Amino acid sequence: MSEEILKLENVTKWYESAPERKILDGLTLAVNAGERFAIIGPSGCGKSTLLNVMGTLDAPSEGAVIVGDTSIAGLDEKALAKVRSEKIGFIFQMHHLLPQCTALENVLVPTLAHPGNDAAAASDRARELLGRVGLADKADSQPSQLSGGERQRVAVVRALINSPKLLLADEPTGALDEDNAVNLIELLSELNESEGLALIVVTHDRDIAESVGSVRTLSRGKIEAVS
Repeated sequence: MSEEILKLENVTKWYESAPERKILDGLTLAVNAGERFAIIGPSGCGKSTLLNVMGTLDAPSEGAVIVGDTSIAGLDEKALAKVRSEKIGFIFQMHHLLPQCTALENVLVPTLAHPGNDAAAASDRARELLGRVGLADKADSQPSQLSGGERQRVAVVRALINSPKLLLADEPTGALDEDNAVNLIELLSELNESEGLALIVVTHDRDIAESVGSVRTLSRGKIEAVS
C-alpha cells in the first residue's frame, strides 16, 4: 500500500472580506507517494487557493490538512516552515530566482534553512540535479544569462534540492512558449518517476493538464471529476 503524503479532510476556505463565498467547500483529497495528476479549472475557481492550502502556505477556515503524519492545525509559522522545507517543493509561474545569485546558489537557497546539513553534499546534489535537467554548464550563470526555459528549470531543481515528498506546481508553464512548456511537463513527469515524489500541477490549460496524466476538475469548491 502506497504511503499517504497529504490528506485534506472536509476543507472549507473563505476570506473575511467575503465570508459568504466559499472558495473551497468541504473538499476531501488524498495524495499518495509517487502519484501524479493535474488540477484544472477556470481562472478564479480557487486552484491557487487549493494549492496554497495543500502546501501549508494558507490555512483552511474549516477542516484538516495532514502532511505525512503531521496535522498542521495549531502549528506556528516556524513549525509550518519546517514541514514545508522538509516535505514540500514549490514551482510557480514566475521562477522568483535571486538575480544576484548564480544558478547553483539559487538552487542551494532552501538548504540554508537546515544549517546542520553537509554543505558539500548539498552542492554535489545541486550540481547533479542541474546536470539532469541539462544545465550542468550553467551552474555559474546568473538568471539574466539564462533563457526563460532555463530559469524555470533552475526553479525546478531548487524545489527538489531538499528531497521533498510532494512537488506542487502552480501554472508552471504560464510564462513559457509552447516548446518549453512541453519540455517542462516532460521533465516534471520524469522527475516524478525517478525521484519517487508526488506531483500536482495546477493549470487552466487542458492540453497541459492531460500531458501530466490524470486530470481532476475543481468546480464549486470541490474536486468533481477524475479523467
